Amino acid sequence: MAPYAEPTVPVTGRWTAALSLANASVWVGWYGPLQVLLALQAAELAPGGRSKESVLAWVTGIGAAVSLVANPLFGAVSDRTTSRWGRRTPWIAAGAVGGAAGLAVLALAPSTTAMVLGWCLVQLALNATFAALVAAVPDRVPGPQRGTVGGWLGVSQTLGVVLGTGLALAAGGITAGYLACALFTVLAVVPYLLLRQDAALPRTLRPAFTWRGFWISPRAHPDFGWAWLTRFLVNLGNSLVLLYLLYYLRDVLELAEPEDGVLVLTALNAVLLLATVLAGGVWSDRVGRRKPFVLGAGAVMAAAAALMALWQTWTGALTAAALLGIGFGVFTSVDFALMADVLPAARDRGKDLGVINIANSLPQVAAPALAALLVTRAGGYPALYLASAAIGLLGAVLVLRIRTVR
Repeated sequence: MAPYAEPTVPVTGRWTAALSLANASVWVGWYGPLQVLLALQAAELAPGGRSKESVLAWVTGIGAAVSLVANPLFGAVSDRTTSRWGRRTPWIAAGAVGGAAGLAVLALAPSTTAMVLGWCLVQLALNATFAALVAAVPDRVPGPQRGTVGGWLGVSQTLGVVLGTGLALAAGGITAGYLACALFTVLAVVPYLLLRQDAALPRTLRPAFTWRGFWISPRAHPDFGWAWLTRFLVNLGNSLVLLYLLYYLRDVLELAEPEDGVLVLTALNAVLLLATVLAGGVWSDRVGRRKPFVLGAGAVMAAAAALMALWQTWTGALTAAALLGIGFGVFTSVDFALMADVLPAARDRGKDLGVINIANSLPQVAAPALAALLVTRAGGYPALYLASAAIGLLGAVLVLRIRTVR
């Protein structure tokens, strides 16, 4: 298939499975640390006079800033890669190896400075893998199949989050947890690499690189702009819910084993997400509509965040985790298909998806600063979760401004 042609041949289950497994490797590498390991390490290494919340906010915020730049940059580079192995494959392999190296640095980190360096390397490298993986979807998947493939990617994302959390807890310590995540991150991309189905880009077709290309005018491409803003706000609301989950369980609900509580909530969230993510994508493909699914999912996620603020019990947390799983499951698959449908140009799919993925990483930069302010100075955890609900709901409503997608 020509590299810039709109795909028409449906992808096989084998290809989708290999892509999904590789996608899971990225989320294991991200969420084993984010759900458990970074929080435990911050509490252990926090220097005198600084709180664990502050250390965690600095580490995750700086790492997210690296992600903010890395994803669109590697997307643009993969658009222009003329390797005989294809445009995307070299970056999938190199990113997995680099991400594992960053996790190894974290495993041996003796200070918060080393934590920052290790986490930045993880973010830099795994964003290379992620940018190349998501660009493979509009490269290979026809439009009517994108909701389904997006659903499978949502399944693998969820399983990656759960597996990363499980590896972090089951490995028996911070160091072993990081190393377990690193090993999985490398091994899980191998099946996709062995398929070797990435089309090579002839040098004569390679587009020129320009920094101005990273700016996509909302006036020239308004639907792209509204889709970006929808994803940013919904993800910001979701990030605010998840960032301090361990501390919420420990300090507000006063659970005796908050780490186990995180695992239970993550597993419940994952079960409900898995029950809806694929079904939502397939249903969206069949009816040919995206916006109603995004709007409904955002409303359910906002309700989950409001419960965290107003019903501060273990039962309330379980209910919120279930609702969040249902809402985010539908949102994950359908929003991915919507994004692929509004890309401005075929030759810049990787770069444009990288710009879209800023809407995933920018909330990780904004959420720590906003969450720390809300928790410490503006009303505590009720203020945090009510703000999350309002932000996420606003994002979902803005999807109605998109005109070219139903």
